[in-house]
Amino acid sequence: MRRFLWWGWILWLVAWGSWAQETAARRVLWLRVEGALTPVVADYLRRGIQIAQDQGVEAIILQLNTPGGEVNLTLRLVSMIRESPVPMIVYVAPRGAIAGSAGTLVTLAGHLAWMAPETAIGAASPVGGQGEDLPETLSQKVKEILKAQIRSLAERRGPKAVELAEAAVESAKAVSAREALTAGLIDGIADSPEDLLRQLDGRTVSVQGQPRTLRTQGAAIVPLPMNIVEEILHRLVDPNVALILLAIGVQAILIELSNPGGWVAGFIGVVCLLLAAYGIGVLPVNWLGLLLMAVAIILFILDIKAPTHGALTAVGTATFIAGALVLFAPVARSPFPPLSPWVAGGTGLAMAGFFGFIVAKALQAQRRPSVMGVEALIGRVGEARTDLHPIGMVHVAGELWTAESETGMIAAGTPVQIVGVEGLRLRVRKWMPPASSSIPAPAPEQQESGS
Repeated sequence: MRRFLWWGWILWLVAWGSWAQETAARRVLWLRVEGALTPVVADYLRRGIQIAQDQGVEAIILQLNTPGGEVNLTLRLVSMIRESPVPMIVYVAPRGAIAGSAGTLVTLAGHLAWMAPETAIGAASPVGGQGEDLPETLSQKVKEILKAQIRSLAERRGPKAVELAEAAVESAKAVSAREALTAGLIDGIADSPEDLLRQLDGRTVSVQGQPRTLRTQGAAIVPLPMNIVEEILHRLVDPNVALILLAIGVQAILIELSNPGGWVAGFIGVVCLLLAAYGIGVLPVNWLGLLLMAVAIILFILDIKAPTHGALTAVGTATFIAGALVLFAPVARSPFPPLSPWVAGGTGLAMAGFFGFIVAKALQAQRRPSVMGVEALIGRVGEARTDLHPIGMVHVAGELWTAESETGMIAAGTPVQIVGVEGLRLRVRKWMPPASSSIPAPAPEQQESGS
């Protein structure tokens, strides 16, 4: 009897160890998308699917919180999710999150769809690039395409789910997580990631036409955040960020053009302009605003040369701010964040301050007496680099000059002061600080060049 107990104990330990090892080996890949759906999201999703396939994870969880995105991009995301060789569960979270507009289709495209409490889904009616209502004929065409797409995604969930999904497209209907679950539009509501994994365990889904049972109880969650490039590009799709980058890029380029020969300002300017162009290319914009901003920059440049002393800069500032507000004019139902008037005003004033500083320096230079040529060296203090008998070489203003002493022999290394110029020859005398001054003799200059 004791022998059977021992064998039973050993078998239980082996079984438990096998189960524990299998459970520990289970993993789910956790992706997270916040904000509008952009081309970066498609790249991020494609990378996640590839990693999940390579690592053999149990499933992909796509945590979603989005107000929507462009129709063609949405259809591409739907296709990627449906063709994924790894089960993909879309989880609308955290509390307060939405799967609005295009997010509705992405949620229904998942092999399973879950929502957190106090979330919402729907309002999938198509709008134009500026958030405006489409013309009647075009609107009807786009709606029919989206309704056909959303029907195909919701038909496995029952007639009530199909009816609600069509209403989301036809009349922009939105519902809460509880209402969506009651209609069968989603598969469940989960309070937390752990609760979600517990509810998913044992569910069977169809992946590329093949049934697959999920084993997610106790599975390890492996987060896959966006990489640095994806994160930067995703953040660029914000009018406030795009405007600031545009302003920095323009100023850096103008600094480079006014002081050619360097590369830092030019490099920064080009990078900022390219990043701003990416954001503007994705955002819904009014190109009249960009034209107004270009006019403002021209006014800034003209004020540097014109005798108006700031008038054109003031007009340019107002034009720049107006152009920014027009370029990123707030539109209804746009999935992208609006431009802050404070950012527009602050950027315009910063541009005005930059060009105002340049104008002030230009006026200061105009008032300064003009001193040119070797005569400008009179009064300067240099150093004898050879003995002056009475002619030798002195170093002054970063250059070597032929000089003639007026005070007899001057030894090399002695400070000298230029008192006159004859052609390209300097007349010098030994420099002595005033008796009441404690000023030391100037340090020898290091840089040499010929003259």
